[in-house]
Amino acid sequence: MLVDLFNGWIKDLHVGLQLAIFVAGLALGVFCLVKFCDWFVDGAGVIAAKLRVSPLVIGLTVVAMGTSLPELAVSVSDSISALSGGGNANVAIENVLGSNICNILLVLGFSVVFTPVAVKKSVNRREMPILLIVTSVAALFICLFGLHGAVSLDDIAVTRWEGIILTVGIVAYVSYLVVSAKRRPERLGESDEISDMPWWKALLFVIAGAVGIILGGQLVVFGAKGLALQGAYGLGLDRDLSEALVGATVVAVGTSLPELVTSTVAAKKGQNELALGNVIGSNIFNLLFVLGISSVVNPLSTGSQAIIDAFVMLAVTALLYEFSSRGTLKRSHGIALLCCYGVYLLYIVLRTILGWSF
Repeated sequence: MLVDLFNGWIKDLHVGLQLAIFVAGLALGVFCLVKFCDWFVDGAGVIAAKLRVSPLVIGLTVVAMGTSLPELAVSVSDSISALSGGGNANVAIENVLGSNICNILLVLGFSVVFTPVAVKKSVNRREMPILLIVTSVAALFICLFGLHGAVSLDDIAVTRWEGIILTVGIVAYVSYLVVSAKRRPERLGESDEISDMPWWKALLFVIAGAVGIILGGQLVVFGAKGLALQGAYGLGLDRDLSEALVGATVVAVGTSLPELVTSTVAAKKGQNELALGNVIGSNIFNLLFVLGISSVVNPLSTGSQAIIDAFVMLAVTALLYEFSSRGTLKRSHGIALLCCYGVYLLYIVLRTILGWSF
């Protein structure tokens, strides 16, 4: 595996040079994830359009899955790394938890500060309850350590069977989206013109995008775990907490860049529904698609800090539901969300430095 090759190559280098390589790998990995994700989505969108697939269905499936590909690449890479090299998949789980927390508190909070978002009643009747249910189920799976054969709170896991349940959930969710789109044709709008991009170029974009995303995921895991381990060894910090910190902050924000860019641009253009829908859809896909596939590849074990982060994710989702039920996400709500993110960042930094455990 690429991560193992990198680690074997740099293990004898000077510590300062190792840190520089880890930082460069992480930065390059995030760049690859964002750039090649755009290529993949563009190519897949053109192919779908040429096949006369509805623009709405393209948005609900290709684009939604496309914005979750960075998280998928990182989490699956870390899952495989844990399978081959041992240890916990802290980055895999914290990437999902951190990304969902980041999407609500940072991405949506930043967007709402730009422009208040009017929330349709249909969103509160359908999409928000689905998000809350999916979040609750995922949090339950993470916290049910007693059913995993764990002997302590330091052996939290998402099992393969739970991953299968989540994966079946994403198939059911996408099927629901497609059926709903067909039942409500008034939501489709006017069809966009089919791109002039030729078939071969669209296919090349899809293939190159997929390869680049895989490479980016491996580089992010290499850089994130390397920095976490250096911090743990150099500063005497707990390894699990160090990996969780990097996964929930740098990696989570990095893999949430597609959502951040999409929602911010949508808010500035006054496309408020897109900003909210992007966050809701991305969080559902992260939990069902990313966490599901990653735990099917290899059961994901992590430290007890994941319990707190799972509850935080559930709490901020409930907070979003409460705000949206009022009919409008106001600037004051956006400021509150951003402040909550600041408090969460402070907590996980202090948790890592002070070695707090559940």
